[in-house]
Amino acid sequence: MSLAVLAAAGGLAACSSSSSDGGGSASAGRTAAGGGAYTIWDPYPQYDKSSEWVKLLQACGTQAGVTVERTGYDTSDLTNKALLAAQQGNSPDVLIVDNPVVSTLAEAGVLTTTEENKLDVSALAPNLLAAGQSGGKTYGVPIGANTLALYYNKDVLTKAGVDPAGVKDWASLTAALEKVKAAGKKGITFSAIGTEEGSFQFLPWFWGSGATLTKLDSPEGVAAVTLWRDWLKKGYAPNSVINNTQTTSWQEFAGGDFAFAENGTWQLANAKKTGFAYGIIAIPGKDGGTAPAPTGGEFVSIPVQSDTARYVASQKLVACLTSTDNSLSTTTTLSYIAPTEAVQAKQVSAAPELRVWVDAVKAAKGRTSDDLGTKYPKISEPMWGAVQAALSGSKPPQEAMASAQTAAASATQ
Repeated sequence: MSLAVLAAAGGLAACSSSSSDGGGSASAGRTAAGGGAYTIWDPYPQYDKSSEWVKLLQACGTQAGVTVERTGYDTSDLTNKALLAAQQGNSPDVLIVDNPVVSTLAEAGVLTTTEENKLDVSALAPNLLAAGQSGGKTYGVPIGANTLALYYNKDVLTKAGVDPAGVKDWASLTAALEKVKAAGKKGITFSAIGTEEGSFQFLPWFWGSGATLTKLDSPEGVAAVTLWRDWLKKGYAPNSVINNTQTTSWQEFAGGDFAFAENGTWQLANAKKTGFAYGIIAIPGKDGGTAPAPTGGEFVSIPVQSDTARYVASQKLVACLTSTDNSLSTTTTLSYIAPTEAVQAKQVSAAPELRVWVDAVKAAKGRTSDDLGTKYPKISEPMWGAVQAALSGSKPPQEAMASAQTAAASATQ
C-alpha cells in the first residue's frame, strides 16, 4: 500500500502503475457482450487476472448474471477519467474510488445515492460511512479501511527502559522519546512532506488535540504543530521528516535505530521483514485515549446512467463485493480492516495482531467528514504548508497556523 496524491483530493490507495484487465473503456465493455457486459473501474492496477481480487469480480459478475469487464487505473488517473466519462455519458457501471474523492464526484453529479440504487448500508460503521457522505446523502459503500498507528521497535525501547504500554498521551510519548535519545537511539519518524501525505500524517495529532479543520489556528491546532516542532528542536525526530513520504519514513524505521514510526496498516507485511521485534500502539490523544486518525480506503459506488435499468445488476455486483461472506477475503487481499463489526471480529480471530488496527479504525475519521466535502483539499493544502513552515523554522507555530486559517477561509467561502 502507498499513499498517492490526487489532483482533486488526497487519499490512500493501493496503486502502482496503470494497467488494465479485460476492458479499456465503459463503451468497450458494453459492446463486448451485446449489453450483457458490465464495466468496473478500480484503483488496483497491481492485481491482474490471476489475482484473488479479479477472480472475485468475475465471480460476482457470474452471480449477477452478467459479464464483468474490469479496468484497473492508477489512483491519480481514476478521478479525472471518471469525471471525463461522466461528461461524455460513458460512465462505468461500478466505480471504486478513494474515499476523499467521493464527495468530489457526488457534487459533480457523477454518482447515484444509496437511496436511489438501493444499497444497504445499515451494518456499516457510521464513521467509515461518513467519508462517502455529502449533503446528508450517502454515495457508496466502503470496501474497507486503513489508518495510522505507531509501530515501535521492541529492542530500542527495552534498552531505553521504556514500556510501550505506558505511552498513553503526548506527555508520556515525549518522555519516552527523551529516554530513547538519552540511550543513544533515535526517537520517532513520520511524514511531514508538503503534500496530502503530510496532512494525512498530521491529522491524528491535530484531531487528537481537539482541533477542528474549520479552525486551523485554534489553541489546540497550534499545540499539535508545536508538538512536532518541539520534537525536531530537541532531536527526538529527524529533520528529514520535512521531506519524508510515508515510504521513506518507513525505510528510516526499518533501519532499526528508531523507537517509533507513524505509519499504516499497509506496512504490516514489511514490518515482518525488518528483522527486529516490533509492536504497534494507537496514536495517543493529547490528554489520553486513541486519537482519531484519518481513514484510508475506497468506496464502491454506482455512477449515474442514462439507462437506469442497469442499476439492478450494478446493485447486485456491489452487494456481492461488499457482502459479509466476501468482505473477509476482500479486506485481507487489500490489507484493509473490514467496515462491519462482524467481519472485523473474524479478522481479529484469524490474526490477533489486527486488534490495534480495528480499534484505530473504530476511532478514525474521514477527511471529508463533518460535511466538509470538496472543501477539505482547500483546507488541507494550507495546513500542510503551515506544518512545513513551523518545522523548517520559517514561521512560529501560531503565525503559521494563522496564515493557514486565513488562506483556508478564503478558499472555502
